[in-house]
Order: sequence, then C-alpha cells, then structure tokens
Amino acid sequence: MWDKIQQFSQNFLNRVAWPKMRITDFLEILILAFLIYKIIKWIKKTRAWIIVKGLAVLLVVWIGAYLLNFNVILWIFANTITVGITAIIILFQPEFRQVLENLGQKYAVNRLSFLKENEKENFTDKTLDEIIRATFDLARNKTGALIVIEQDVLLNEYIKTGIDIDAVVSSQLLINIFEHNTPLHDGAVIIRNDRITSATCYLPLSNNLRLPKELGTRHRAGIGLSECTDAFVIIVSEETGRVSIAQNGELTRNAGSEQLRNKLVAAQKKVVEPAGLVKFISKFKKEKTV
Repeated sequence: MWDKIQQFSQNFLNRVAWPKMRITDFLEILILAFLIYKIIKWIKKTRAWIIVKGLAVLLVVWIGAYLLNFNVILWIFANTITVGITAIIILFQPEFRQVLENLGQKYAVNRLSFLKENEKENFTDKTLDEIIRATFDLARNKTGALIVIEQDVLLNEYIKTGIDIDAVVSSQLLINIFEHNTPLHDGAVIIRNDRITSATCYLPLSNNLRLPKELGTRHRAGIGLSECTDAFVIIVSEETGRVSIAQNGELTRNAGSEQLRNKLVAAQKKVVEPAGLVKFISKFKKEKTV
C-alpha cells in the first residue's frame, strides 16, 4: 500500500510542472479562481450543495479504491462515469437554467442598452396610482394579494396558467379580484402596461433556503418569479396586512406607500429623450440640419 501511495504522489508531482508563466497566464488564473469562487458561493445557496457533498464522498471512495487496488470498484467507476455526467446535468438542470437566466438579465442584455432608444414607459402614472391605492386598501383589510407587473421579460407562460381578464387597471377591479370567496382571488394577477391581462395565475416557488420560515406560499411564489424574470411583484400578507416587494430575487418587507411609489416609478422606466449613443446621433443630426 505504501508503494501505491508513493507512486500516486510521484505521478501527481510529475504532472504538476511549473511552465514559463506569462502575464496573460496569471490573468487567466485569477479569472478562473474568481469564477470557481462565485460558482461555489452560488452552489452553497441552492439544493445543489447537498449533491456536491455527495460527489465529494464518491471522490474519496475512488481515491481509497485506487490506493487499495480495489479493481472491481475502480471498474464500476470507470464504466459509470458517462452515465454519471449525464445524471449530474439532469440533477443540476434547474440551477443551470437559473444561472443562465441571471446572466442574460443582469449582464449581457442590459449592457447594450446604450445602443438603442429608450422604449415607451411600462405603465402610466394613473396605473401607478391605482396599483398603490388598491395595494394599501387590501392591506388595511388584511386581504391577501399577489400583483405582478411585467417588465422587459414577457410573462406569457405564466399568463396562460390564469383566466383572461384584459381590462384597464383600476383599484376597484384589483380589490374585487382579491376579495375573499370569489372565483378569482386565488393566485396572482399579471399587469402588462396599463391592462390586467389575467388573474389566478400560477407562479414558480422559490427554492431559496435562506428565506424566513414564516413566509408563506404567496411570498415564495412572488420571490420565485422575481428570481427567474425581471418582474416587479407586490405581495400583501393575509395574516399581517403588511406589504412586501419582490424584485431581482430580493424581498423588501413592510414597505410603505412612499417606498412602493418610488420603486414603481423606477419600474416605469419613464424617459423624455433618447439616451447614450442614440442621443448623441440625434443631437448631431439636428445641428447638421441647422
């Protein structure tokens, strides 16, 4: 066994040679170290951490089998590695999808915003006022509510799970939808621009293990949707009457009317003129015309 350990150590040291290092090599190492750190930090917050610990146990078993020359166990590992990789991809599929969605929302697409004109505002001031009025009327009466405001990412797959409404946003309609013992009170209402598209919509529940245990299904559904889309979600607790806001996977609890208004104004994306490169081109054209 001692010879086996010496051979394993010698093979390892032979492979760990120190080649000539360039500045780009150091930079590449730093980038890889940063990525590995981020991946480990992300995995520890998800269900995948349990699977990673299981894989670590299997790695220890493989090293032990190699040192003790357990040929049958090594043969099993060698012949199941392909199946194991496929199984890992299947098991980690929700986590992989979440990472790619976050990359697309936070890094890739938003960085190109300076190349295009700012689009029309998501909803008008009248709609904003109606949402705030309905939210705090529902909160005063301790009527549970889940109001989703669509942003850049379309919510068609969630709209299809509900009942079509297609009506102008008004506080009276929102209050009536969430009234107890009515056919539409269960589930979420989705608002697109200035219209309520559908009610009783089903939303994905968050898998975040760090969420407080007292949060119910309504809050977990609101956070879950905000994790996989850029939707703005308003949650009214049926037990306490408190208002919460879910956005980008983060939950703001006990929000007041002024705080909700400020966040809704930001979600409006109201603009007066083009921005970035488009603004410069427009200005150049006007000067040239003059």
